[in-house]
Amino acid sequence: MSLCCGFWSAPGCADWQQDLPGAVQIGQGQFTWYGVSVYQASLWSTARPAGWEHSFALELAYRRALSRDTLVQSSIDEMRRLGTHDEGLLTRWAGEMRKAFVDVRAGQRITGIYLPGQGCRFYVDGRFRYAVTDNAFARAFFSIWLDRRTRNPELRRELLGSNGVDEP
Repeated sequence: MSLCCGFWSAPGCADWQQDLPGAVQIGQGQFTWYGVSVYQASLWSTARPAGWEHSFALELAYRRALSRDTLVQSSIDEMRRLGTHDEGLLTRWAGEMRKAFVDVRAGQRITGIYLPGQGCRFYVDGRFRYAVTDNAFARAFFSIWLDRRTRNPELRRELLGSNGVDEP
């Protein structure tokens, strides 16, 4: 999906890196599902080690096409698995993600910016897509990758780098 930059206000055209000036890549890794590469993930931050008290970016560069509904449902399933059991809240969060995500194709990037105390912002291929001002959502969403209980602890270690940090 591609929209003309004129449709959004000037900040809508800004690359995600303007939200995190001076950010450096902390780590990166591949997410595979049954041996198939789904995306390459990169974690960016202005602070080392990366943590919940600082803004950071998680960029996913997709290696295959996935529908928006698949992305939303997978995220909701993981949020539920990690401890969010309020179905009304999960339904609201699913609506927010439907606004933030797109049907992705191979080569496309979705970047989420975690902003402590503010929520998060999503970019698709570097262009602003949607902001969520719910701090609980932002923490639950990024916990999918960064919580100790993530389904993919190896990817978590790769994202957090070699500094041995236990919590983002």
